Amino acid sequence: MSFLQKSNPKPWQWHYVHGISKVLKAFSFSKSTFPSCSSSSRPKDSLHSRISKARNEKVSVIPVIEQWLHEGKTFKQSQLHDSIKHLRKNRRFSHALQAFHKISQWTSDQKGYDQSTEDFAVRLDLISKVHGIERVEEYYNRIPDRFRDIQVYGTILDCYVRKKHLEKAEAMMQKMKELRFVKVRHYNVMLSLYNLMGKHEKLDTLVKEMEEKGIHGDMCAFNIRLNAYGAISNIEEMEKLLNKMETDPRINIDWNTCFVVANGYLKAGLIEKALPLLKRAEQLIGGTRGNSKRLAYEVLLTLYGAAKNKIGVYRVWNFYKDTGGLFNSGYQCMISSLMKLDDFADAERILEEWLLRKTSFDVQIPNAEAFVKKIVEGGIELPPSSWDRLATGYLVGGQIVKAVGTLKKAISVSKLGWKLNFYALTACLEGLKGQGNVEEAEELLNLVREHCHFSPAMYDKLKTSAENGNFSGEVFQLEGDDQTLNGEIPAFSEVKNNDSAEL
Repeated sequence: MSFLQKSNPKPWQWHYVHGISKVLKAFSFSKSTFPSCSSSSRPKDSLHSRISKARNEKVSVIPVIEQWLHEGKTFKQSQLHDSIKHLRKNRRFSHALQAFHKISQWTSDQKGYDQSTEDFAVRLDLISKVHGIERVEEYYNRIPDRFRDIQVYGTILDCYVRKKHLEKAEAMMQKMKELRFVKVRHYNVMLSLYNLMGKHEKLDTLVKEMEEKGIHGDMCAFNIRLNAYGAISNIEEMEKLLNKMETDPRINIDWNTCFVVANGYLKAGLIEKALPLLKRAEQLIGGTRGNSKRLAYEVLLTLYGAAKNKIGVYRVWNFYKDTGGLFNSGYQCMISSLMKLDDFADAERILEEWLLRKTSFDVQIPNAEAFVKKIVEGGIELPPSSWDRLATGYLVGGQIVKAVGTLKKAISVSKLGWKLNFYALTACLEGLKGQGNVEEAEELLNLVREHCHFSPAMYDKLKTSAENGNFSGEVFQLEGDDQTLNGEIPAFSEVKNNDSAEL
């Protein structure tokens, strides 16, 4: 049986898809997905560590805080801020808001704990991300006047811009002008909103206002404007602004500016104009340190790929490897760039290098999903094992609906002799049972039956267990078949369901 479900595959295609399959396995069964913690490395008990362990956002952290207080323990206000900051950094906005609410109730009765303007601003931001603008406005109306300063108004402006509420954002900006709260950052926020919404006339009007008021934009403001011109291929205005920046002694052109302009040229098909800027960016990145340097090289890889410049791609790749660490995001940028160059043989070689390095695969499902999409769009039909592994990754992430859909894809493209991942199947059935989605479970079972993946007796056992919701015990003796995934049993015996998790 041909590994590729495509007529007359070329040799490099066979190896490439084989590599893809192995990468998807890494996505699903990485060390970072199943962390182990020895007793010697167990963190010291603290409220922060307890909240950090409660990762399921469908489960409230309020009982965790209540238990901590019930034990007669306390905490400092600075510790509260650190915990909230950590939760926000990890995008656990619902938990951060719950912790803020509960701990604020407790601290309001304690001496030495005073709410600050920053507390109100952070809470507004969290409410926006968890509940939406209407609840933000309700909470704002309850904030005492003495706390309504530039930080609070600026946060509300950010909330409106994030949700693209143009009229409300403009009204808030006007109110801030009347209160003399407006800083360059707030102009940048509005410029960004106009750019995102394609309101270029409003953007130009705001720029003119800044010039009339003698407000000198920072690099962020200039880059937003450059990006806006590049987005509509207004090369003349983009170059005019760049020349103005070059002659302004207060402005130092950085690699990010080079990226923005080069990207504008690439969108307009002006590759020859883009290349000198990419080369200039290389030189500027050389003086950068740390994580910023790595991220800059990753963007540069992508831009050289878009410019169809293989020499540039490999030159930057070598620079990237010299930064002292290779990350999954870097490998993905390199592979994507090579795919843009139609260099699938080298893309397969980089995939193999990636796997051989045994990095801690920190790539999550959205990346794997995008990776598969690119391969499929390239005209290659993936084998069932690749879809199977992606389904397993969804199960590990608690995304039952996507896991079921992807497993169906694996079954539908399979050929006689392929072994269905039994554990993924039962986990999907168990997850659907937990959702009360009987019809979907029956549809999945019918697909299994149609493709003859199990004997009639085994199919009957599956159907009975799906109806009863019982997949444990010795009922599933797999008729001598090894139904593990390359000898590994996925660790999702207790399926979690994040399909409706509140963020």
